[in-house]
Amino acid sequence: MFGGHSAVPSSTPSRRAVFGVVGASVLAGLTACSAAGSSTPAQTPTGAAASPEVPGPNGALAVGGEVPTSSASPMTTPPTTPAPTPTATKRIRRTFIPDYQLPPIVGGLAPVITKIETKHPVVFLTIDDGNIKTPESIKLMAEYDLPASLFLTRDTVADNPAFFNAFKAQGSLIENHTVTHNINMVRQWGYQQQLTDMVGMQEYAFQHYGRRPTLFRPPGGAYSNVMRKAVADAGMKAIVTWEAKANAGKMDYQVGNSLRPGDIVLMHFRAEFAADLAAFRAAQLAAGLEVVLLEDFLGVA
Repeated sequence: MFGGHSAVPSSTPSRRAVFGVVGASVLAGLTACSAAGSSTPAQTPTGAAASPEVPGPNGALAVGGEVPTSSASPMTTPPTTPAPTPTATKRIRRTFIPDYQLPPIVGGLAPVITKIETKHPVVFLTIDDGNIKTPESIKLMAEYDLPASLFLTRDTVADNPAFFNAFKAQGSLIENHTVTHNINMVRQWGYQQQLTDMVGMQEYAFQHYGRRPTLFRPPGGAYSNVMRKAVADAGMKAIVTWEAKANAGKMDYQVGNSLRPGDIVLMHFRAEFAADLAAFRAAQLAAGLEVVLLEDFLGVA
C-alpha cells in the first residue's frame, strides 16, 4: 500500500499559503478583489497493475461581460458616459490556510504522500509524462483556470520543452517524473542508477523551467526505501502517488466512488486529455471542491 501520513497541524503558511485572495474587498462598481539504501520490497499502489502509468475547473469562471448602460433620451437629459467594459479575469480563489504539514525526511528517506489529510474542501490535480502536446490542452486548462503539478519525463518532453511554459504561466509547476520513465526502475535499478535518473530530470527542469522540482512521482507508482533515499538525495521533499485518476474519459477511485477533500488526482498528457479533464471537472464540481496547487498546500512551491 501507499506510504501516506497523518496530518500535522501546520504552523507556517506556504509561500502562497495566502494564495488567491487574502480576504476579499467588495467595492461598488467594477473593482475586483485584490488583495544505498534499504532492500525493502517495492510497494505498488492499489489498482496499479492493470495500467502501469495509469494507477490509480474549478468552480465557475469569473464572468466578464459588458455592464448595461442606460441610454439617455435625446433632448431630455444630458448624454452620459458609458460604463467601461470589464475584461475577463481569473476567478478569485478562496483562501485556505494549510492544515497539513509535509512530513520531514527521516533517516534519509523521503516521505510518501498519497492523499492530503485536510478539513478544507480542496483537491489536487497532477498531470504526468508529456507525451501528447496539443493547443487544446493549454486552452482547456486556461479556460477552467486550473493549477496543476506537472510530473514531466525528460525523454517525452525533449522534442518541445517550451510547450509546457504555457502551463507554467497559468500557475502550474513542473515536477520530476524521471529522465527515462523506466516503470521497472524500482526493481531493476539500484540506488545509483535511480539517483542519476532523478538528478538528470532535476537539472533539465531547472534549465528549461527555472526551478528544480521538489516532488517526485515514480513511473508506474511503485517505490521502495532505496527510491525514497534517492529522492531525498536528489534534493526533493516527497514521493507523490494517488488514490484517484481521470482515465479514458472517466474517473477511477481506489477508495469510495467520488472525490474527497485532499485527494490527489492523476491525469496524463494523452490523446484523451479533453475527455479526462471533463471527467475530473465534473467530479470536482459535484464534490464541491476547489482545485489548488499541491505545492502551495505543502509549502514546497
